Amino acid sequence: MTRIELSLAFHEDGPLYQQLYAHIRDLIQNGSLSHGTKMPSIRSLGSQLNISKTTVETAYHMLLDEGYLQSRERSGLTVINPQPAKLTGPATRSRFADVDLQHATTPAACKPAFIDFSLLAIDGDSFPLRLWKSVLADALEINSQSIHQYGGDPFGESSLRESLASYLRHSRGVDCLPEQIVIGTGFSYSIQLLSRLFGEHIHIGIEEPGIAQVRPILSQNGVQLVPYSLERDTLRWREPFNLLYATPAHRPDGTLMPYAQRQQLLQWARSHQGYIIEDDYDGELRLSGKPVPSLQSLDKEEAVIYIGTFSKMFTPALRLNYTIFPLHLLGRLRSVERTLSPPSRLEQWAMQLFIARGHWYRHIRRMRKLYQHKYDRLAQLLLSTLPKCVQITAGGAGLHLELAIATETKPETLIQLAQKEGVLVYGSQDAYSHASRGTSKIYLGFGGLTSHQMELGVQLLKKAWSQVL
Repeated sequence: MTRIELSLAFHEDGPLYQQLYAHIRDLIQNGSLSHGTKMPSIRSLGSQLNISKTTVETAYHMLLDEGYLQSRERSGLTVINPQPAKLTGPATRSRFADVDLQHATTPAACKPAFIDFSLLAIDGDSFPLRLWKSVLADALEINSQSIHQYGGDPFGESSLRESLASYLRHSRGVDCLPEQIVIGTGFSYSIQLLSRLFGEHIHIGIEEPGIAQVRPILSQNGVQLVPYSLERDTLRWREPFNLLYATPAHRPDGTLMPYAQRQQLLQWARSHQGYIIEDDYDGELRLSGKPVPSLQSLDKEEAVIYIGTFSKMFTPALRLNYTIFPLHLLGRLRSVERTLSPPSRLEQWAMQLFIARGHWYRHIRRMRKLYQHKYDRLAQLLLSTLPKCVQITAGGAGLHLELAIATETKPETLIQLAQKEGVLVYGSQDAYSHASRGTSKIYLGFGGLTSHQMELGVQLLKKAWSQVL
């Protein structure tokens, strides 16, 4: 294990902690810092670079969160710089049960509740209604000569795609041209487009556990799902697939995908000439620290198909999403452009103005603060109200947190007991291709609840679980 000395010339563009983080990250990515390299202590590096301990600590925390560094007792911080991932062929069939989505249980099957800790809900009072009305009116006025015309680019309005390319470059590290972006009406639209490009009966690898809400959408669009798992330095799958679905910025437990595992996915794409579908549906919603750059920003082989949406941070009523394709697929895209049906041109024009005038950036900052407050409030209520056997084990990305409960009571029973008191909480069974593989974790969303509703809900959970905890 080797020690290092770092040298860095700071500049005025951007916070010092961000510059230090980016410098160390780049050294790891380009191999200058090898696996196992011991990092200088916070005090030592601060003294070496003549910067504050807080600056170094913040940069180190960001690198820890993203999996570039690891902390070991008595060893300090060391670099994680994975070798090319070991890829194994089909795992034994007993590892994964056949995908059966026809009988999956969903929250819709539950009876109405007083308090629903929904994992999908967003804050209903934060939509900037007056501002959106104003932007819509301006978009109508500016484009008054075009509103009576049919047509428009089937890939979406060029002005919106240009604004999106600039925004995503700065916010998510996405490297693309406006021509690579296709504006659509939602995730299902993107999957339908992929089916046209790669064939109707495509096989997509999906991580277990995975995002539960995605499975039925993929299935309904004729996609064959193949479970895969990421275990340390090994990517395992049951049968071959040429597309791999991943959510690096927000896994089901609310954590980030570490850098080493991101590299495993990219290595799979290189080795199998496959494509990774990166669903960055709430990549901006990092509640602790800055949002982590997208997987697409690490892709040097143009193997990532990037999907994003306005629904999570704005409103689901605005049916606008976007898919970014590698340059070499544009010819194939143009061959199916006559089958595309993009969203309302008026809403595209309005969103372009919303971004260009800086409203979107301000809205994102406001929503992060709001959801951080909600997360902190729910965490405080849970820890102060429920028994000590209930622990928060994950969260900080997205709009829910994960509970580990030290009890012999099955999670299905805990969910049923809560429902009897008028509270909906959620288990992990829908995150697997077979419900029996679910874990004992319980999930609570906070995006759509007020502080009062969260307080009432937690009190009802205490009552519901009092006999078994």
